[in-house]
This record gives sequence, structure tokens and C-alpha cells, in this order.
Amino acid sequence: MSGRSLATKCTLVIPARRRSTRLPDKLLLRETGKSVLQHTFEAARQTKHSQTILIATDDDEIAFEARRFGARVVMTSPDCPSGTDRVAEAVRHHDDAGIVVNVQGDEPEINPEAIDQLIESLWANPNAAMATLATPIRNRQDLEDPACVKVVFDNAGQAIYFSRSTIPHPRDWDDDLLQSSPAVFHQHIGVYAYRRELLLRLATLPMGRLEQLEKLEQLRVLEHGEKIMVALVDEPTRGIDTPEDYADFVARRRAG
Repeated sequence: MSGRSLATKCTLVIPARRRSTRLPDKLLLRETGKSVLQHTFEAARQTKHSQTILIATDDDEIAFEARRFGARVVMTSPDCPSGTDRVAEAVRHHDDAGIVVNVQGDEPEINPEAIDQLIESLWANPNAAMATLATPIRNRQDLEDPACVKVVFDNAGQAIYFSRSTIPHPRDWDDDLLQSSPAVFHQHIGVYAYRRELLLRLATLPMGRLEQLEKLEQLRVLEHGEKIMVALVDEPTRGIDTPEDYADFVARRRAG
């Protein structure tokens, strides 16, 4: 790994906001004996390919908690409009990596092997500026749910389009399509790896028509002609957004 060039070295950034509408202070919850943020950090630390892990936050309590369990913290502006902007600000003055991975702080069960897949996807496709994850959709409820973002990609694994609608849209429906192998439908999972230059440029790119319609930031990348690789995983990640999500997470940890 030490022999890799700067362009292929990787920094993993965990953007960590304090406030959450549905579950206030969720990153600091610690019924398992560790905070949600610590669980996420420890999962991320198991990746093989990330040389550096940073926690990016604008909150002193989050920073205190991160330093308590030994994480490296970068304080960012409270005015960052999105997690992507927070990640970009965190690495702006850390130019020792050409690939940056964005893992949300509320993903304590993120699979480190999936993160490594993202990085390897960019290594294998030097003309791609970004990589993300997808998993098969096997039930119609998720397929038709606008909150479940879908992605279609070509034979090389390059994203063609992301949508809240059903894509591809079968002209003639057949329930067997949901069990097809390989899968016909795929859910997009919002974990990203970026080439550093794209990440720093992303906030300066104008929002395109498709992004405005779908409210999906990754469409800005496609609309500006950049390539996004899609790596496939068997299961979606389990983020924590609600009290029920956290209760289920605690139950799984105690059962394990």
C-alpha cells in the first residue's frame, strides 16, 4: 500500500452533524456502551484501503466524543449545506489522498468490505470520477417507493441514471422480474467515493435540470459528464434515522 501513488491513496471522512429532526443527538446515543459515532468509526477503521480516517463536525460535543475514542477530528463550518460540502471542506487542506470516501456518521453497521469495493472500483476505472453502491430490490413496495432511490448501470458497471421512479420500467409487469438473476432492479445506497478533484469541484458545479426535478445530488455529476461506477453488495446498509432504527440496532448488538 505504501507504494501506491498519491492519486490512489484514500482518506475516509465521516461527516457528523449534532442535530437530527427525527432522532436528536443520535450520534451520541450509547445504550450499547459505545456511541453510534464510535461504532461507525470502528467499522470504518476495519477497511483495508483507507490510510486516514477523519471525523468532520461543527459541534464541540461531537468533537469531544470523537477525540475520546481516539479519532482524528476536523472542525468545519456550521454553514455547510450538506454532508458532501462538509467532507469537501475537511479534505481541502489535507491533500495527501486522491480518493475520498464519504461514510455518514449514523451508519454503525457499514460493511468495511463494501467501502473497499468502492475504492477498488475507482482503482480499476481511472476514467471514473466517483463510485457508489447498489443492492438488488426484491419486493415491489421498495421498487415503487420514491424514498427508495433506484439506479441503472451499463455492462461495465457505469451508472446510466438514478431515479425515485421505477427504473427500468417494465412495459409488461411480471412478478418474476423481482426474483430474476442477475437482478433487474437495484436500490442505490448513499455511500460514495470521489476523486479528490471532483469532490472539491462539486459544490461549484451548477445544479442541473434533472437534479432539480429528482432532488438527487448524484445526478449533478452525470449531468456534467462525469462517470460514476456502481459496486454491488448483497444487502443495503442500515442507517439510524428514527428511535425504532436505534432500538433495532441495540437489539442486534445485544443478540450478537
